[in-house]
Parts: sequence; C-alpha cells; structure tokens
Amino acid sequence: MNNNERLAEIISSNLREIPDFPEPGVLFRDITPLLANGEAFAELIDELAKRYRGRIDAIAGLESRGFILAAPLAIALGIGMLTIRKAGKLPGPVIGVDYELEYGAARMEIRPDSVHEGDRVLIIDDVLATGGTASAAVELIEKSGAQAEAICVLMELKALKGREKLESLDNNVEIDALLTF
Repeated sequence: MNNNERLAEIISSNLREIPDFPEPGVLFRDITPLLANGEAFAELIDELAKRYRGRIDAIAGLESRGFILAAPLAIALGIGMLTIRKAGKLPGPVIGVDYELEYGAARMEIRPDSVHEGDRVLIIDDVLATGGTASAAVELIEKSGAQAEAICVLMELKALKGREKLESLDNNVEIDALLTF
C-alpha cells in the first residue's frame, strides 16, 4: 500500500458519518474518532511529516480543526505553526481577507508578524468544500510575504467544486486531498 492509500485508509476507517447534521440533507463526516484514536492519529501525522519534510518552512492551520492537525505536524517537522482565524479572534495588528460563503460573506485574519518573508507555507484543514476559506488563506499568506506551497485537507467534497476555485487562482499551489467524496 502506498503513502496515499495508507493515509486514505487511516482517515476513512476512523470517520463517523452523521446524516442530517448540521441540517437536513447534509452528511457530516466527523473526524473526532480519528483524533481519539492515538495510534491512528500519530500515524497520520508521521506520514504527513514524511510527505512535507524539507518542502515547507511553516504550517498554517485554519480555524478550527486545522489547528488540531497543524500543531502536531509542526512539532514533528520542527517548524512553526501559523493560525488563520475568523475575524475578531486574533489581537491586532492583523491583516484580513473577505470571502464569499454560500449565503453571505466571512473574513479570515492572520497576524503578519507571525509570518517570515519568503517562507514556504503548508495550509492545512480537515475539509475542502467550496474553497472559500482555503483561497482566503492563500491570499493571506501571500499578503504576509510568504509563499503558499500547498494546501492539505483530510477530505475533499468534490461536488462543492472547491478545487476548481483554488485552481482558478494564479499561483500554482498544490492541492493535496487525502480522501475524496
């Protein structure tokens, strides 16, 4: 079994599917069983560390489940972790990017003094859906003087076309979805 297959197996065998959450018609894929399985979670982080070692200088976790993935991966790689948060959650100074949601808009922010000029940054989160949060994160990293090297997500929901949105950006950021639905 290759690295990609092993990562997909770790995730899929530790997911809980919850129909009609958070609203009717939605199938929520819950990663808390993966997080609660110490052996599986450690293997996931070890495999991700092998994949990105030497390719990145920092990891940006997206609020909130991206933080859970970014922190142990940053430790495993011996590099720093950046936090990209929803508006109003970080003490200033911050820079922000507004992005569109299905029904409205939202804002993501970062403290630019946490980013080092020229760093190659991995953006990590649990799910790629519409691509709004991930594209805002790419823009924030670039506005801060660093380079978005790759986006890694545990799961991609293909029907929501987030990859298409990200691929339409003019920046050649690698998109690494470990499991697709």
